[in-house]
Formats: sequence, C-alpha cells, structure tokens
Amino acid sequence: MLDVIKVASYIFERYKAQEKTRIDEMKLHKLLYFAQRECFIQRDEPLFPDRFEAWKYGPVMVKIRERYQNGTLCECLSEKEIADYGSVFDKVFESYSIEDSWSLSLLTHGETSWKNARVGVPPEANCSALMETSDIRKDAERMKLRRFYFSEILPQLNENN
Repeated sequence: MLDVIKVASYIFERYKAQEKTRIDEMKLHKLLYFAQRECFIQRDEPLFPDRFEAWKYGPVMVKIRERYQNGTLCECLSEKEIADYGSVFDKVFESYSIEDSWSLSLLTHGETSWKNARVGVPPEANCSALMETSDIRKDAERMKLRRFYFSEILPQLNENN
C-alpha cells in the first residue's frame, strides 16, 4: 500500500504535466477515489489505507484537502512505486482525467460506497461519514463485471447477430 499524500501528489503533478494546468481540488479527490477503486479492480487490494468522507459532491480525503489548500502536495512516489502501480494510474487518467469535476462528482454519486455512507442524509446536506473500504471493493467488482461484459460478452453477441 502507498501513502495517500504521495498518491495525491503524484496525481497532482501528473495532471499538471499532461494538461498544462493545475488540477482543481474536486477533480483531485475524485481521481483519488477512482485510483482506490481501480487498485481493487486490478490488484484486489487497496491503493492506500486511508478512508474517504462522503461529502455532498462525492468522496473527499480531508487530509488531502488541507494539503491542497496550503500548497503542500509535494511528496513523491518512488520510481518503483510508480512502476508497480503504473497500470492503475494509467487507467484512471485514461478514463477520468478528461472529464470535468462535476461529471466526476455525478459518477461518484452512483457508487454504492458513497450512497451507503450517506444513508439517511438529504442530498443537499453536508456529511462527514466515512466511506467503507469494503464498499469500494464492491464497487470495483461491479466495474470489473461491466468491463468484462463490454469487452468480452457484448462483442460475441454482436458477432452472432
């Protein structure tokens, strides 16, 4: 497992290098969430041990929020860590970095992990309930099945028609 501050710093720097602009805070939190989920998909393990809070606009990592706001997202992953988890990061950037922050927020609102943490909380209300890592694992399993369906099953069905 990796240090969440180093992961957020990596996402921050990679986004800046690729897009030639600073990532906004909401997008950083959502890419961090999708990286956690993607690690479950690819490696069946969490990327980091820290837990998200289920805020109104999606998952938020409070310690990253504080670092982002005071400009101290500057801890680096090692080259080995980047190599070990490169496919996780690549998939997240390929799939989600092009989306705007509000679209990513809406995507996270469809995740069971976010919904379960907010049970009984009105949609417009703030909430600091912790999201369960086991629920993120379940979201990852559903995404894994969707990917399998769209890459393996659907093309076979289309061939037979």
